[in-house]
Amino acid sequence: MELNHYPKWRVYLFNLNDRVAIVTGASQGIGEAIAKIFAASGAHVICIARNKIKLKNLINHITKEGGSASYINCDITNNETFSNAIYSVLTEFNRLDILVNNAGITRDALLMRMKEEQWDEVLNTNLKAAFHGTKSVIRSMMKNKYGRIINITSIVGLQGNAGQSNYAASKAGLIGFSQSIAKEVGARGITINCIAPGWIETEMTKEIPEKTKSELLKNIPLGRIGSSEDIGYAALFLASEKSKYITGQTITIDGGRLIN
Repeated sequence: MELNHYPKWRVYLFNLNDRVAIVTGASQGIGEAIAKIFAASGAHVICIARNKIKLKNLINHITKEGGSASYINCDITNNETFSNAIYSVLTEFNRLDILVNNAGITRDALLMRMKEEQWDEVLNTNLKAAFHGTKSVIRSMMKNKYGRIINITSIVGLQGNAGQSNYAASKAGLIGFSQSIAKEVGARGITINCIAPGWIETEMTKEIPEKTKSELLKNIPLGRIGSSEDIGYAALFLASEKSKYITGQTITIDGGRLIN
């Protein structure tokens, strides 16, 4: 995504000027798009992921385009490491306005063949890390009486998918988690919402066979695969002041697949 095609003065009705944001899983795909869009709209974005080389490339791109960003190379499944990363941000900026729990993995297998390690790895990355991240930022957000937490779930969390019971459980768990915490902190000016992407063109979906892709497209009324930017712009809205009366919700971005 080349954001230089969009002059800053007109890019975003939903600006994030002077906001501090963390995006996990920012080194590629949806996380990368969200980081770029947030930076272009005025936020300082702290990009978190395991791939240090990709993170450096992302930061270089953002800063060359006039945005503000930094990175923390860490494994979010390590609770202590992830929590320390967030605390370092809070220490440096004295606040954190936006948290996007985007990092996610798949380890697909039919239940009869699924190993416990496959279950644990997906739940730890997709759900447990969001718990630790949210818990680490919530006290600061409550103190500042402002916060936007966005959890990237999936339509698989809404309807399930054969061979992805671990992934579906993690993504459905994110929705219930978000709804619960939204009730706990809503009175403090903090909103928590989910975005449920459908089929989005990312590194994770490039390996799908062409025949399977053709079949999937038949079930998408808009007739195309979604882009990471489609998710990024929705995240921008939810991260902005304009979404202040929306919380505990799941926005499905799937080209109409769920209604078909």
